[in-house]
Amino acid sequence: MTGGLVNEARSLLLDAERVFSGLPDASRLAQVRERLDGPLRVAIAGKVKAGKSTLLNALVGERLAPTDTGECTKIVTWYRDGHTYQVTLYPNDGSAPTQARFHRDDGAIEVELGDRTYDQIDRIDVSWPSSSLRSLTLIDTPGVGSLTEGVASRAFKFLDPEEDETPADAVLYLMKHIHASDLNLLEAFHDNSVSRPNPVNAVAVLSRADEIGAGRLDSMASARNIANRYGDDGRLRRLVQIVVPVAGLLAETAETLTEWEFKALRQLADHPTDDLEPYLLSADRFVEARPETPLTSLERESLLGRFGLFGVRLSLALLRRNVCESSAELSDELVARSGLGDLQTVLATLFMDRADVLKARSALLAVEKLCMEHPQVQGVATLQAAIEQIMAGAHPFNELTTLAAVRSGWVKGKPADLREVEQLLGATGTMAWQRLGLDQTAGVEEIRIAAIEALSRWQRKVENPLTSLDLVTAGRVVVRTLEGLITAS
Repeated sequence: MTGGLVNEARSLLLDAERVFSGLPDASRLAQVRERLDGPLRVAIAGKVKAGKSTLLNALVGERLAPTDTGECTKIVTWYRDGHTYQVTLYPNDGSAPTQARFHRDDGAIEVELGDRTYDQIDRIDVSWPSSSLRSLTLIDTPGVGSLTEGVASRAFKFLDPEEDETPADAVLYLMKHIHASDLNLLEAFHDNSVSRPNPVNAVAVLSRADEIGAGRLDSMASARNIANRYGDDGRLRRLVQIVVPVAGLLAETAETLTEWEFKALRQLADHPTDDLEPYLLSADRFVEARPETPLTSLERESLLGRFGLFGVRLSLALLRRNVCESSAELSDELVARSGLGDLQTVLATLFMDRADVLKARSALLAVEKLCMEHPQVQGVATLQAAIEQIMAGAHPFNELTTLAAVRSGWVKGKPADLREVEQLLGATGTMAWQRLGLDQTAGVEEIRIAAIEALSRWQRKVENPLTSLDLVTAGRVVVRTLEGLITAS
C-alpha cells in the first residue's frame, strides 16, 4: 500500500527538480529523492544530561556516542550504517566537508575537530558498519537547556529549520518531567499540516526511569505508572504518540555487557546477602564497602558507573535467584527489564512499519516548502495541485491526519470510541491484529471476523445522525481502513 506512495513522491520530486531547475535550492530536491531510498531518520532530543547518547548506544548495541560533556556533544551528530569506519565534518560556513581523525576512548568515538571549534561545525557524520543502523539512521542532538551560548538552540534549529525541510523523519524525545522547554521543542517538530511531522512520528521516552524509584527493584514499575499518567496529559498527547519508560544506562550496559562484569557480579551475588545488603543502600556505601567485601573499591565504582545502583541491585537479584547463568542470559534479561525492548517494539510498530509514509511526507514537505518560497516559478501551481492530490488520495496520510486530530482533541466523542479510532488507525501498531486489538497469534479467519464486526459497528456510527460531524469524518477513515483489512485477509 505504501510502496506506491513512495513512488508517487519520487515522481513528484523529479517533476519538481525540472520546475525548479537552475535555482540554488533545487539541489535540495535531489537529496530528498535519495532520502526516499535510505533508512528512516530518527532524531534523539532532550535536555542536557537526559541520557540521549546513552540511549543511542543502547539502540545501536555498541558504545559509539560519547556520554560526557565534550565539544562533540554540542554538535548534531549523525550515525549511519556504512561500509567503512569514517567520520566527516560539515562546516557551517558552507565550505567542503572534511574527513576527521578519531579514536575510541572506552568504547565511545572521540572526534578530533582540528583547528575548528564546535560552533564552526554544522554537523558530524559518523559512518559505522552496524546491522542496527541499516534500517535506522540515528541523530544525536545537543541538549536543550545548555548554559553554553548557542548550544541550546541547535536542537530547535535542527528540528524546526527556517530554510530547509526537517532533516528527521521521526523523533525520540527524552524527558524526566513535563517542562515548558520539553513542550516547546516538541512543538517545533509538530505541525498541523498532513505533510509535516505530527504526534504520530514523535515518541516521548521517560529517561533514566530507574532513578524515579530511587534505584529500588520496583523502580521500573513506578516509572511505567508515571509514563501512563504522562501519556494521558492533554498537552503531551497532542505532541507525542506514546510515553515509554527506559533505564538508559542499564540498557546500554546490557547490550555491551562484558565477561568481566558478569564474573564480578557473580562474585558479589555469591557473597552473603545480609552482609552485602547494607552497602547497596547508596552509591557511596557500595563503593566504600569494607575490605572483605568482594572486589576492590575501584572495581565496584566501575560497576556502578556502568550499571547504576538499580542495575547492580537487579543483576544481583537475578543471579541469586538463578534466573541467569551466563553473561548472554543476564544481558537478555537486563535488556528486557530496562524497557529497551518495549522501546524497540514501539520503534518497529510506530516508525518502521510506517517508514515509507513518513519518508514520503518528508519529501512532500520539501516540495511544498519550495513552492511557497518561489510561487512565481512556472509550474508551481501544477506541483501544488499534485501534492494535494497525493495527500487526498493516499489513505495512509488520511490515517495520520485523523490520528493527529484525535490526539489533539479536535475530534469529540466518547472516550471508548476515540480510543478505538486510535487503535484501528494504527496508534499501537499497524499490523491487522494490533489494529483490531487481537493477540499476535490470531489467525486469518479470526482477524477477518473481528474486522467485519468493527466495520459494521463503525458504519452504523457514521450513519447515525446523532454522531458529531468530526467523529463522522474520523469514522469514514476508520471504515476505509477496515475495508482494507478485510480485503487483505
